[in-house]
Amino acid sequence: MLDTLLLTLPIGIAVGVSAGYLGSLMVLKKMALVGDAMSHVALLGFALGIRFQFPTWLGAFAVLFVSAIIIWDLGKVTKLSFEAIVGATFALALAAGIYLIPNQFDLLEALFGDIASVALLDTIEAVVISIIAIILTKMIYDKLVLGMISEDLAISKGINVSRADLLYLLLVSLVVATGIKIVGSLLVGFLVAVPAASAKNVSSNLLRYSLMSSVFGAISASSGVLLSSYLNVLSGPMVVFSGMVIFVASVLLKWRSK
Repeated sequence: MLDTLLLTLPIGIAVGVSAGYLGSLMVLKKMALVGDAMSHVALLGFALGIRFQFPTWLGAFAVLFVSAIIIWDLGKVTKLSFEAIVGATFALALAAGIYLIPNQFDLLEALFGDIASVALLDTIEAVVISIIAIILTKMIYDKLVLGMISEDLAISKGINVSRADLLYLLLVSLVVATGIKIVGSLLVGFLVAVPAASAKNVSSNLLRYSLMSSVFGAISASSGVLLSSYLNVLSGPMVVFSGMVIFVASVLLKWRSK
């Protein structure tokens, strides 16, 4: 059990921190449901990885990468919201993914995560990917926030808002694909949205908000991993339960502070 935890806890912490940090922007942009829908799209890539025997996270990222570019292009051409475009495609990808997954065990792992199947390479990949995602997001964080406040102002300061949005979508895709291993495709959207929502309840400025989003993400994921190992159950639901405890506590704190 100890050996398993030495592999799985770093993944939980890394994915939790990166998902929480990127999710802080998702909540500010009022795109939390987009993160959830993108996680369903990733199921198709996961299924392709199983079917053709290559790393499932790579398949999930490839599908999300293509989806992000399509969403970005359609958003520019049609002026539709991200929610409308993703909502029109995620159900198809989810259905196709379920159809392609060969057996019930693999389907359960894809939907809800299976931390017990993590290997050393998975841990290294998750930590490296999470660090890269955090660094790149930090580089464009202020640009994205300024673009949310006023796109015209951002453009006047020489910021390519469309390019920053595309890079952000690709980074979210990378983190979502990595998080499927511990949380599953149905629940990984939770890590992108709820820790940030919890942080928003207890934060007074943008810096504190982004930091608390990362902290709450790390606590949700790592405590979920610990509980799943101790109880010998799927990790995804345990991560969700842990995160919801934090969210309820943040709501109560906000209510008491009024």
